[in-house]
Amino acid sequence: MKNINEYLQTIDFVIVGVYLLVLIAIGYWVSFVKKKQNADGNLFLAGKSLKWYSIGLTMWGTNVGPSMLIASASIGYTTGVVAGNFGWYAFPFIFLLAVVFAPRYLKADIQTLPEFMGKRFGQSTRNILAWYTTVTILISWLALTLFAGGILVGQILDLPLWASVIILVLIAAFFTIAGGLEAIAYTNVFQMILLILVSGALTVVGVMKAGGPIAVFEAAPSSYWNLLLPMDDPNYPWLAIALGYPVMGVWFWCTDQSMVQSVLGAKSLKQGQLGANFTGWLKIFDVALFIIPGIVCFILFPDLADPDEAYMTMVTRLFPAGMTGLVMAVLIAALVSTIDSALNSLSTVFTMDIYVKKYKPQASQKEIVRIGRMVTAIGAVLGVVMAIGIDSIKGLNLFDVFQSVLGFIAPPLSVVFLTGVFWKKMTTKAANVILIAGTVISIGTGITYLFILPSSEYDFWPHFLMLSFYIFVVLMILAIVVASLDKAGQKAIHELDMTGIGKPDRKVMIAWIALIVVMVGLYVFFNGH
Repeated sequence: MKNINEYLQTIDFVIVGVYLLVLIAIGYWVSFVKKKQNADGNLFLAGKSLKWYSIGLTMWGTNVGPSMLIASASIGYTTGVVAGNFGWYAFPFIFLLAVVFAPRYLKADIQTLPEFMGKRFGQSTRNILAWYTTVTILISWLALTLFAGGILVGQILDLPLWASVIILVLIAAFFTIAGGLEAIAYTNVFQMILLILVSGALTVVGVMKAGGPIAVFEAAPSSYWNLLLPMDDPNYPWLAIALGYPVMGVWFWCTDQSMVQSVLGAKSLKQGQLGANFTGWLKIFDVALFIIPGIVCFILFPDLADPDEAYMTMVTRLFPAGMTGLVMAVLIAALVSTIDSALNSLSTVFTMDIYVKKYKPQASQKEIVRIGRMVTAIGAVLGVVMAIGIDSIKGLNLFDVFQSVLGFIAPPLSVVFLTGVFWKKMTTKAANVILIAGTVISIGTGITYLFILPSSEYDFWPHFLMLSFYIFVVLMILAIVVASLDKAGQKAIHELDMTGIGKPDRKVMIAWIALIVVMVGLYVFFNGH
């Protein structure tokens, strides 16, 4: 079987080049227009004006990028719809964000989640959380995106991952220098719509090529259509998903700044809660858009040497020349956007929340810019090194790498936010112990599981989702013990004023009840095979 790059034609590479050049041109135009207009900074600021549909689309768009397309098609190819749990099982935690966390965030009138933790536990916790945030941005947004992007560029150019990752970083740097990142910010919505339309078209064309929906259903193994698999399943036993995903779900949907940002900018609490609900409805499309193409690829091309090639295999075999180039261009541009956003977030958090706030409050604007650029450069180098390191993980496909890494990041923050909101006796000392010692335990276990004693060679490990759950339980017990013994801390607890938080609006509850009924129905339907 030929490599993916052998199916590409000159017109595809021409379209990629033209697409990227057009983005740079738009970037120059936007920059010029911005300078001609008043530069009051309102161009990107939501100003607490976001409505439900904007919030829902933003949250979903942040969640479903090119990395998701490639990884989901890969896991669809090898296991079927079981990976749909990572989209569909999200609804209880999006609901938790809507009815528990969002009212408290908006009542506290905060812009960032470290700020919320600072109001609950004090400045020391906020400082630690700033460091924690830099680590999670480096790993979850930068290194994993570079890794997935490196796989994509490697498939297109037939290069090793290290070379592909460096090329991707250089493209991102080139856009920064050329001013093209302004364009990416302005064209993100357009690119997301294009990606969704492409994936939808890919699903339809693939299903028709395979003989129609019934033929696809009958051709795939029966286990491919079950969301909950038996306990002896080596990939995703139901208990691992039932217990392990919630740890990740609380962290990702309720406490990750990138995901919660649009809810913080809601026009009102009702709009924020309806926006979160809309995200839950949009998540239903994850299986059809991202996983079904992988299942169809398994039926049409069952002999792939690498399941991570499933998405691009479908694109290059089913789409005509030119269309393939457009897909590649959109994927690369969207990847560059994510990489730059991660580098920008990393630079902002470190420079403002750590360097200026903690070490040099009197820093000049020139010095702040210099430090910011230095952090961006160091972050890019670290991202490349970490992406190459992730490539050495054995025995896991791209989707499993993503979920396992996130599973080891999640427990400390999930414990701190849950206890901070639900348990009034949680103290600053306990929160700080979990954020420091808990991170060492959680990430240390992850490094051991993935690199030192890899699960592919040592069979004493439980499933990585169960491991994430066990770490969560240990840290929760540790938090309760430390807080209970911290008598001095209990006398100085920072209580947030949460008076006036009422029950959700009737329309909000109707929307959520409807979504819950639909999701339960989908779970029943996809477990009768």
